[in-house]
Amino acid sequence: MIELMDALPSGTLGFRCSGRITGEEMQRLVIPPVEAALLEFDHVKALVVLEPSFEGLSLEAAWDDTTLGLRHWDGFERLAVVTDLAWARHGVRAMAVLLPYPVHLFPLSEQDNARRWLSESLGTVHIDRQGEVITISLIGHLDQHTYARIDDDLAQVFSEVERPRVLLDLREFEGWLGLNALRQHLALIRDYRHRPTRLALVSSQLWQPLAQRLIQPFSRSQTHTFTGADLLAAQEWICAD
Repeated sequence: MIELMDALPSGTLGFRCSGRITGEEMQRLVIPPVEAALLEFDHVKALVVLEPSFEGLSLEAAWDDTTLGLRHWDGFERLAVVTDLAWARHGVRAMAVLLPYPVHLFPLSEQDNARRWLSESLGTVHIDRQGEVITISLIGHLDQHTYARIDDDLAQVFSEVERPRVLLDLREFEGWLGLNALRQHLALIRDYRHRPTRLALVSSQLWQPLAQRLIQPFSRSQTHTFTGADLLAAQEWICAD
């Protein structure tokens, strides 16, 4: 059985599932609200609660779920799945790596946290320019929409500097949410990799291996990586003649 959940923010859909889900329920209770929401919003968020009695999808329901996902592959912003069922949690983890949007698992005792995760801002990118030095700070968990929001600002600030020097600050970076966020990051690197004359990358020890890889596309620039404790040294290096 599928029960539609109410009292959710605008642009967020909620489904509570128990027993065995049939194709008729998918056609009546899931597909229409998803497609209606996607007509109203660019992207939607979804909360799915799998009760202890949940037994899975019938063959017809599984087919409907698959075709719905293929039609709207890029239509979701994020998905929260709440369940204590071990087999369901394993299945969600396997599915999550293939999806272009972030998926987060919560136990049944943390439904409020799941709702909060869907509503909160997960990460941001700060851009600051002082003369030729552009400081880009990645903060928190970044999704694809974070990059879409900064694209115009980044183009503007680079257009104002003839020979930009870039300090990329990863000290508060916590990772990417979904494949699309990583694709957006790589696209930005591709678009701007030949612009900086000098690049300093500051990160925690956790992200040091990633930091080394991130500077590889900037082979035409003078590059240097620093640990988070060496921010001042990075600032001095990026400003040096």
